[in-house]
This record gives sequence, structure tokens and C-alpha cells, in this order.
Amino acid sequence: MQGLSINLSQQQRLSPQQIQLIKLLQIPTAELAARIEAELEENPALEEGISEERLEEMGDRETVEDLANEEMAIDDYLQDDYAGYKMAGDSYDPNEEMRERPMPTVPSAEEFLLMQIGFVITNERERIIAEQLIGSLEDDGYLRRNIESIVNDLAFTVGFETDYQEVESVLLKVQQLDPAGIGARDLQECLSIQLHRKHFADEQALQVAIRLIDQYFDEFSKKHYSQLQQKLGVDDALMKQAIKIITHLNPKPGGSEAGEVAPFLQPDFIVSQSDGKLDIKLNGKNAPELRVSKSFQEMLQTYSKGDKQQKDVKEAVTFIKHKLDSASWFIQAIQQRQGTLLKTMESIVAQQYEFFLSGDEAKLKPLRMKEIAEVIEMDISTVSRVVSAKSVQTDFGMYPLKYFFSEGITHESGEDFSTREVKNILRELIEHEPAGHAYSDEELEGLLAEKGFVVKRRTVAKYREQLGIPVARLRRKME
Repeated sequence: MQGLSINLSQQQRLSPQQIQLIKLLQIPTAELAARIEAELEENPALEEGISEERLEEMGDRETVEDLANEEMAIDDYLQDDYAGYKMAGDSYDPNEEMRERPMPTVPSAEEFLLMQIGFVITNERERIIAEQLIGSLEDDGYLRRNIESIVNDLAFTVGFETDYQEVESVLLKVQQLDPAGIGARDLQECLSIQLHRKHFADEQALQVAIRLIDQYFDEFSKKHYSQLQQKLGVDDALMKQAIKIITHLNPKPGGSEAGEVAPFLQPDFIVSQSDGKLDIKLNGKNAPELRVSKSFQEMLQTYSKGDKQQKDVKEAVTFIKHKLDSASWFIQAIQQRQGTLLKTMESIVAQQYEFFLSGDEAKLKPLRMKEIAEVIEMDISTVSRVVSAKSVQTDFGMYPLKYFFSEGITHESGEDFSTREVKNILRELIEHEPAGHAYSDEELEGLLAEKGFVVKRRTVAKYREQLGIPVARLRRKME
């Protein structure tokens, strides 16, 4: 008797809805309208407009415009009603324009990059170099001047002595800023930066894409796909998926033309004060409302009454149903995207409430993405996708969401302080050293302890180095 061997394997498969949501969560608001437009062109069962169901829900509302004033609760986004969606924050209040409050200004691309420096750079030397590098970027976001020229610029224009290694080290930090790919020296580096920061459902395809750019860029640029497929040992489907990932990257992260406003400058959220309270909105002004096509629904009903044994009728039913399902999935993904984004932003604001009220950096609390993930009961990867390349407009300016996350140190009182605040205290202590005496790291450790911060000597040394402050011996020589 021949034995029968059955191999069972369990593999996680994402639903079309989940795939849609993953993709939509990651893109910023500036790209959402284009993404919706592309879906409208591809799927005739999806169309702009308010669904009849939504109009009926309006009740006594007499005009379509009244619907724009309706704000939805987060739970509304997560329900399985595909009939249509309404973006939270699209509401128009005619009295809003009459309110007296500061008008936020949209920073230039350079200003937006300078705003982010503090996330990756904490000492004065690197800040000076970073500002020079950002000022040397071209309109498309590339750094085409060589490092030696940057070194010379710093020496001759600001009298700042540095070397190739230090400037290149700072450049790598500048390349961590948003949008991904900024500060690249060529196309290969630009694409590589984006790939290494990319979240993708198909991790295997992503790794193949990374190898194509990092190891085989010349062959890839010459479209030697068959040879590359053999070298990588991958099948056609995986190769095509990897190529698709690469072709969807942005080759000009700074904008294609001089004076063009880069997409990332459009805020994804707007947080404003009103009577001492904070109002949180999604910025969805440019995204149209969507609904499933009524005509396609009627077509499905008509064909469903026909002879399903006929090949043409069967194919028509299959096609129409596929398009209707795709439209429903897309609308639901949009709903869930908006709900997830708003839920995450509300949680961030709740944690950093004092900052959003005052704009005072000292009010920022230490915060990790894991904490937000626990509050909103979602995976940390979801929070990461929400935060990635997103920004918020406040009454005090525009900030990337990454700005609100940092590690913390617990004060002896039990209160948590951001490491930014501890570094500021350390800088003040050194700036006010007694004449003729520079504090050693051990002494700084003791002084911080007197202020209630228990920080080990090696951590003090690390913070001091990050601030670009030399050791006590060298500081004494500089006096």
C-alpha cells in the first residue's frame, strides 16, 4: 500500500482590503487625490459623487452642500458600508473664516527640511554642516556638488573647518529626512534610500528590489531583466513585482521644476486652537467623494437575470462583479485610512497636548510609537506607516509627525522628560561653567543628579558628544 504524504503549510494572506489599506496608509495627503484619480480611471464602477444612501441619511438637510458640514466619528469609518464616504475635516464652516487666529504659512522645501534637522542632529557642528548641505540641494532634491566643494564652502564662507568624512557623515543623516530620497547624489542612491525606508506587504519582492538597485543598478538601468532574474534566482512573478516597486518610487523627491511646491509640504492634519481647546482635522480638501456606480449595479442585476450558461453572459457577470467588488474595497480602504489616520493623530495630540497649546518644545513629552500603538490598539507597523512622510499644520507652524516621538528620562519626581530637554539642561550647565574650570563628565553627572535626573556618566558623555561639545580638557584649552 502506497502511503499518502500530505504537507500542510500555513501562510498569511492579505485580503484585497488589507492590501489597499496598507498602500493608502503610507501615502501622504498630497498624493491621495492622484491615487483616487488613478483608481477612477481604472475602474468604471467607481465614480465621484454622494451616494443615495448618504443623501437619505442627511434627513432634513435640503442641499448637497450641507453634507460637507457633517463630521463623522471614527467608528463610522470602520463599518462595512461601502455606499460612499465622507472625509473628516472636509467640512466648511462659513464662520470659520471670520475667526481671528494666526494664519499658518507653508514653508519652502528648504525650510521644511531645516525644521526636521533636530530629529537627526543634536550638536552645533553638525547643524552648521547640515544647513550648508540643505542649502546646496538642487530643486529636484539632489546634491550634485561634491563633498570637497562643500568643505571648501564652509571654510571660505563661514570660516568653519571640517573634512570629507565629517561632511559625508552628516549627509547620511540629512538623507534620513522626509521626503525619502532627499540629499541623494545620484539616481541610484535616491532609489536605494527610498527602498530601505519602504514598507511593503510583499517583503520578498522588496528585498529583490533592493538588491536590483544596490547590487545590479547598471544592468537594471539597461533592462537586462532576464540576466538579472537568473542571477537573483527568482521567478517571473517576483521579478515583475520587484520592478513594479522600483517604478513607483519618486526619482525627483524635491520636485521636478524650480519653484514647484513639493507634495510633502501639504499637511496631512490641521490642529488649531479654539477657546482653549484643540480641534483636529484631516486635510482632505482635494479628495473627491466616492460611490459605487448605480448603473453598474443595475447592469449586474440585468445580466444576472439572463442565461448564466451562455459564455458571454457569464463573462459579463464576472467582469461587472469584479469591478463592483474592487470599487467597494477601495472605498472601504479610504474609509479605514481616514479613520486610522485620525485616530492616530488624536492619540498623538492627547500625549503632546501642552505642546499643541503653547508651541513650547519644553512641553514635549517622551513618546514612542509603541505607546501610540497600544493606545489605539493597532500594530506598531501601522503607526509607523501613518507617521511616515506625514505632517501636521499647527498655529505655530508645520511639523512632521516624527517630531513628536523621542525617548525619555524619568525625573526623581516620577515625571518623564524628553531627552531633548535633558540635553538642553546639559548644554546650559556647560555654558555657565565657572571661569577657569570645565566640568568633567563625572561632575556633570552629579549636577544633573542634583536637578533630579539620574544619568550615568557614559550617557552624559554620549549626550555631550551629540551636542558637539568637546571633553573638559579640550574646553579648558579653548578658554
